[in-house]
Amino acid sequence: MVYEGKTFRGSVSGKIVESSFTREELSPGDVVVKVTHSGLCGTDLHYLNVDMVLGHEGVGIVQEVGPSCERLKVGDRVGWGYMHETCGCCRECQTGNEVFCQMKKCFGSANFDQGSLGELGIWKEDWLFKLPDALSSEKAAPLMCAGSTVFTPLIKYCKPTDRVGIVGIGGLGHLAIQFAAKMGCDVVVFSGTNSKREEALSLGTHEFYATKGIDDLSQIGLSKPINRLIVTTAGMVDYESYFGILAPKATVIPLTVTDPKYMMGVPYTPFAWKGIEVVGTVLAERVMHNDMLDFSARNNICPIIEKFPMTTEGITEAIERLGSGRLRYRGVLTNQ
Repeated sequence: MVYEGKTFRGSVSGKIVESSFTREELSPGDVVVKVTHSGLCGTDLHYLNVDMVLGHEGVGIVQEVGPSCERLKVGDRVGWGYMHETCGCCRECQTGNEVFCQMKKCFGSANFDQGSLGELGIWKEDWLFKLPDALSSEKAAPLMCAGSTVFTPLIKYCKPTDRVGIVGIGGLGHLAIQFAAKMGCDVVVFSGTNSKREEALSLGTHEFYATKGIDDLSQIGLSKPINRLIVTTAGMVDYESYFGILAPKATVIPLTVTDPKYMMGVPYTPFAWKGIEVVGTVLAERVMHNDMLDFSARNNICPIIEKFPMTTEGITEAIERLGSGRLRYRGVLTNQ
């Protein structure tokens, strides 16, 4: 049987190009998924000029399961994210650190002929996530990457008694606020201006500070220092301006990946004297991803989305709004 469907690719010119996905047969562990929704992530912008199918925040319905599949069945609602497959045999896979598998297949490095921007996909059952009934497909799509990106460091490094500072209110930041608040943390948000103050407060923020033009945030009158600082901005921040509001033994968690070489502006000596840690975090293990979906469904974590049709024109409009910073806060493409 031939499996085929429409897809949407990047191109050298940066324009969205309609293409097609075709497979002749299913391999062991393969699952055929009819795509219903796709989130649009800033990472997709990095691949606009690459001849590959875009999208890595997919949600769809299982149409067929291949040989050796045991967990999923036809009709199940599933999602997938940045990672598509791991070897399962290396030390990292066998010690619960599968996101560091050196043989992993991810968006941008494998499966170039398919993504979440399209009609059909064939993915490995092991890296498909069954969605809770209480989580709608359009709200689940952005969680498949953005949700796990912010949930993972919150669970690993934050306690309910912590004061969690969140820098930036965008696709990641507005989810980080909700997760941290639902965990019971004291949430403090730092944004350039006051334009998003009321929205941030409605999402669960306890304290809000506009930082534009302030070189030393210790002057803003913060009631207590910050234990965990999560940076979700699109660009790098001046870490030195935040040093004065960090508690001893605080942890800084940068989620920004705009600059691929250096994390600029980190004042080494003050961080050392205060015992402040800077920790890296990447994606989510499968157990963490499933926990994120259950937590989101149970606590009504709702990405704020704008919807667009899964067409060349719809994707182009969504990408333009994302690239210009006018998207509030996640784009979701839908197949009619």
